[in-house]
Amino acid sequence: MTEPAPFHEAEPHRTDVSQRLNWLRAGVLGANDGIVSVAALVVGVAGATTDSTALLLAGIAGLVGGAISMALGEYVSVSSQRDSERALIAKEKRELEEMPAEELDELTELYRQRGLSHDTARQVAEELTAHDALAAHLEVELHIDQDDLVNPWHAALSSALAFTLGALLPLLAILLPPPEWRVPITFVAVIVALALTGTISAQVGGSGRRRSAIRLVVGGALALAVTWLIGTLLGTTVA
Repeated sequence: MTEPAPFHEAEPHRTDVSQRLNWLRAGVLGANDGIVSVAALVVGVAGATTDSTALLLAGIAGLVGGAISMALGEYVSVSSQRDSERALIAKEKRELEEMPAEELDELTELYRQRGLSHDTARQVAEELTAHDALAAHLEVELHIDQDDLVNPWHAALSSALAFTLGALLPLLAILLPPPEWRVPITFVAVIVALALTGTISAQVGGSGRRRSAIRLVVGGALALAVTWLIGTLLGTTVA
């Protein structure tokens, strides 16, 4: 008789995998923002001037401002989510204290809706309630793990870091080559990077890789072309 496979505590569970995928997706999106926004900024400035100092200042300003903006946005968004989760946990605690019988009936019904017979659902609900009533209700009813709430600081730092890493690519691409090659090399570097991140994002999300990559590449190329054209026109006008 074959013995059941041993349980490994380190083996990732569905919720762990889901959270990791969400972080990866957020990181890819943050990197895309850094690539496109800073590339559009420096290419626009490069259309108006070949001065390396102006390009450096514009790129750094875009990188710092964008990273801070991304971090603040993520912090506010995730803080709101965590506050909502805490409010739901407090509400569930109150309901378990004030009407435990009704909550047990509710948990039974939730398991019955998942396909268990009424008797089995009742037994499962009673055993889970005896073990940890709050955890049982949070998991089945609200899909919340009270020991693993979202962290706004982690989200903010991750978003800022992803944006910064993405922004460094166009910044270096516009500064390192000779003036006559700056814009073409930046275009190529950005297009390749967007195609790569678009493919990764699609693979993580389970969507079509080609469509996602093409969408990002076309959008990024359009942004660069428009800002370069505006910078060229403004530079010519000022001169």
